[in-house]
Amino acid sequence: MQLGINLGYQDWGKGLSNAVKVAQHADRLGYDSAWTAEAYGTDAVTPLTWLMAHTERIKFGPAIMQMPARTPAMTAMTAATLDAMSGGRFLLGLGASGPQVAEGWHGQRYGKPLVRTREYVSIVREILQREKPLEHHGEHYDIPYVGDDATGLGKPLKLIVHPLRSEIPVYLAAIGPHNVALAAEIADGWLPMLFSPHRYQDAFGSSVKSGLEKSSDVSKAFDIAPTVTVIVGDDIEKLAGFIRPMIALYVGGMGARGKNFYNDLACRYGFEAEAKHIQDLYLDGKKQEAAAAVPLEMIDEVALIGPRERIADRIDAWKASGVGTLIVAAAQPDALELMAELTL
Repeated sequence: MQLGINLGYQDWGKGLSNAVKVAQHADRLGYDSAWTAEAYGTDAVTPLTWLMAHTERIKFGPAIMQMPARTPAMTAMTAATLDAMSGGRFLLGLGASGPQVAEGWHGQRYGKPLVRTREYVSIVREILQREKPLEHHGEHYDIPYVGDDATGLGKPLKLIVHPLRSEIPVYLAAIGPHNVALAAEIADGWLPMLFSPHRYQDAFGSSVKSGLEKSSDVSKAFDIAPTVTVIVGDDIEKLAGFIRPMIALYVGGMGARGKNFYNDLACRYGFEAEAKHIQDLYLDGKKQEAAAAVPLEMIDEVALIGPRERIADRIDAWKASGVGTLIVAAAQPDALELMAELTL
């Protein structure tokens, strides 16, 4: 099992120098990858570029670049540029985001995320392979554009530069069973959020299996790369208090009633009553009460907290689950060092 580090959502104007130090420390410890994020604040690519320029060996990827925010061609250009600039250290993390962000922030039709993702990845890969001028006419993307209001001047084009690698690894963020199956079918890796190694087989095992069976490369190494929050300390309840607001946000506030992928996930993990209670509180504006309602049992499913011995005991489940890259979200240097000691 390899290690990655998640640098998360940050105010990069205030925290960039510290993030550089963290990334460099992870690089020295032997971490394989580092990941940045975006929602509707700072983007993922700009800080990633700066961090990549200040490290030597570690790979970098966005977790994730939102597909509604960029055309597939722009994403392919960005991937080719960063991969060349870094000497082949770029990983392409993509995700459909959710309807609130796609429609409410980017002003893009959410549409059918499975169809969009399949088209998007196919176009990006075709551009990077550079075998012929790009032409794609699908449900979401029409290239060259031939709609009723087209000028008629568009023509198929081919990437001007020669990519350093024509097959940059693609990772997909996915949380529903069908999305996970699609990731296993068409991508090189999967970026799950709130991943439980204890519930993985029941919640996603069949989806990954069916996706791999449909893949054009049935022998590929599919990298399951979840993010796990790691906090080292003796006071379990105090440490849990740092994680409860995050879980409450995702399970309670990331979407609406009946349309929250993370709430659905908590239910698949067996926390139906707790998920409903957390969501009801959160959507009623009672965010602190929602956080307090997150049970320790739920936290222990998706995070590693406690003293060194407790984390060492609990990490075995992650190693045994089939995870290929464990992406650590940690603010403590001690946590990064402990995970390296226990894993690498």
